[in-house]
Amino acid sequence: MDRLLHLDRPLDELDPPRWEPPAGDATHLVRKVHELRRIPLGELGPADLRTLISQQVALAYVLPLAVRLLLEEPLLDAHFYEGDLLLATVNVPASAWSLLPDLAARLRAVITALPQDVVAGLPRGAAEELTRFVTQTESPR
Repeated sequence: MDRLLHLDRPLDELDPPRWEPPAGDATHLVRKVHELRRIPLGELGPADLRTLISQQVALAYVLPLAVRLLLEEPLLDAHFYEGDLLLATVNVPASAWSLLPDLAARLRAVITALPQDVVAGLPRGAAEELTRFVTQTESPR
């Protein structure tokens, strides 16, 4: 199923069950994630995708959107710093990528093409996270 065909629908419809409203004492982050689940996929911005990915919400739907952005601009600054969407994306569980092997391969190619000096300019530990993603998702030879 091409998950990008559903850009006019929110995650609450695509990723059942529909979430109940957050508790009155819910944190800002919890309220934000609940709110994002009600927005049509096509209206989610890079910061929204980073939030959903970091919280591992509906990865089968949000990872394709994030990868589409990252293929064009791998070091996209989604809110916090250059490359934050990329780092959130590579840190999802490997099981999420097993459902999206073609996207993982495309993202892996983008990462391996990044110049070393660019990778060195990312936050501490980023190079190791990128290397782990590349080696973890490589197809067996």
